[in-house]
Amino acid sequence: MPVGINQPSNQIRLTNVAVVRLKKGKKRFEIACYKNKVLEYRSGVETDLDEVLQTDQVFSNVSKGALAPKADLQKAFGENAQTADIVREILQKGELQVGEKERSAKLDQLHAEVISIVASKCVDPGSKRVYTASMVEKALAELATTQDGGWHGVKDNKSAKAQALEAIKALVAAQIIPIARARMRLRITGNKKCKDKVMEHVESVEEEEFLAGGEWECTGFVEPGKYKALVDIVGAETKGRGRVEILDTAVIHEEGI
Repeated sequence: MPVGINQPSNQIRLTNVAVVRLKKGKKRFEIACYKNKVLEYRSGVETDLDEVLQTDQVFSNVSKGALAPKADLQKAFGENAQTADIVREILQKGELQVGEKERSAKLDQLHAEVISIVASKCVDPGSKRVYTASMVEKALAELATTQDGGWHGVKDNKSAKAQALEAIKALVAAQIIPIARARMRLRITGNKKCKDKVMEHVESVEEEEFLAGGEWECTGFVEPGKYKALVDIVGAETKGRGRVEILDTAVIHEEGI
C-alpha cells in the first residue's frame, strides 16, 4: 500500500479555527487553518503552510474532530497523493467557512465596494455627471425588489468587481435612474517618471508620444472616479509642471458592460 497519506485513526479537537472545505468524489474534506491566513496564502502573501495550518491532518469534519479515512483520501485524490499536496489542493480550491457574524461583515464590505465601483464607472448620460454612492445604492435597492430586474443583491461567492459589472448591466437595462457606463477623455502631459503610474489608471489610449525636452503626452480614456488620482499623480511626479486636461467629461461607453 502507498505510504503517501499518513492519517491517524484518533480524533483531534481544535478550537478557534478557520475551516476550508472541499467536496470531492462525493466526500467532504476539511482542513483547520489559522484565521486570516487562508486569504494571505491564496494571494501569495503567505507561502509557509506551517503558518497557515493548525494541523496538517485532513478531516471529514473539523468541528467534530473526525479525521478523513485514508481510503476516502486515496479514492478522491489518488493512491499516490501526498498529504501536503492534498492540503494545498483544499487550500486553493476549497470554500472558506465563516460564522454568521463574519459572513455579515464580509457582505457589508462587499456591498460598499460594489457601490463604490458602480459609482466610479457610471454617469447620468444627460448631464454627464457622476452619481453619488447613496444614489447608486438606492437605485440598486429598488432594482433588487423588481422581478427579473437582473440584480438580487451582493453575494459572498463573487468578487466586488464582477458583481459591480453585473450591477451596471442591470441598471443600464432597467433605467431606474438615467444611467450609462462612461469614461472621461483626457490629455495627460507629464514625464517618463510618471508614465507607468498614470497608465495604471488609463483604460485605453487614443494617442501617445514623447515630446521635445523629455515630456510625455497621452490622450486616453479613464473612468470618471479615477480623474482625481491622475491629477495627484501627475502633480506629484512632475512637481506641478505636468497637467491633466479634460477633453470630454463623459464619453458613453457600452462595450464590455
